[in-house]
Amino acid sequence: MPDLVPSSVGDRQDLERLRSRASALEGELADRLRDLARVEAALSAFKIRYRQDVGLLHDELDELERAIDEIERGEIARQIETGAREARSPSNRPRPQAAPRLTTDAVRKLFRDVAKAIHPDLAGDDHARDRRHALMIEANRAYAVGDEQRLRSILDAWARSPDAVLGTGHEAERERLLRRVAQVEEQLEACDAELAEIKATPLWQLKAMVDEAAARGRDLVADMVRRLKRDILAARNRLEAIQPPGFCERIRPTETSS
Repeated sequence: MPDLVPSSVGDRQDLERLRSRASALEGELADRLRDLARVEAALSAFKIRYRQDVGLLHDELDELERAIDEIERGEIARQIETGAREARSPSNRPRPQAAPRLTTDAVRKLFRDVAKAIHPDLAGDDHARDRRHALMIEANRAYAVGDEQRLRSILDAWARSPDAVLGTGHEAERERLLRRVAQVEEQLEACDAELAEIKATPLWQLKAMVDEAAARGRDLVADMVRRLKRDILAARNRLEAIQPPGFCERIRPTETSS
């Protein structure tokens, strides 16, 4: 049966369908990135609050418990004696090690290949130049620490990107759109994986517990602070009972535990 639709019309419809798909995915990706940014900001704010209200108290309690343990084991005397012996024996001092050589010939060659492929001077417009510039910054960081795997990943991702497709016409434009669709789908999967990873962390799970308790009118962080202050007071009293003269002066209470 003869094709009743001219190929040029079919080509235009094909490109329009791909453009629509790419645009929809880019909108979805923008939403996902905003969600990820909100989650990261919420976790960062909770981390700061937890560190200020609870973390410093944990540090103080840990230091008190270490001091108690040192006294009970007689570690102070042993450490003083060990320090004196080491001072008398220079040969026992650790020798400085040479800094590792991070950049190998393979890394240098790979970096040159990356630079040739993605250098911003090769861009055809400002948007493409910005993308290339961002990748070059990432490549420079990888090169600085000798990260061959990351450089190879950048080069491989570039080879599969829409920007790597040269030429004009229907086939070139179609290939660029297909690659863009695949690229955005991959970025969406990466966002989902990152969100899942964040929400699997103990800190996020603690935040979720705090938020759930707050919805019921209970402040879990305040409860933690009260328990820690009680434990710190008990530990400090115990330490004062067994310490040598002047020993506890090296452990200063935090502002939150005073």
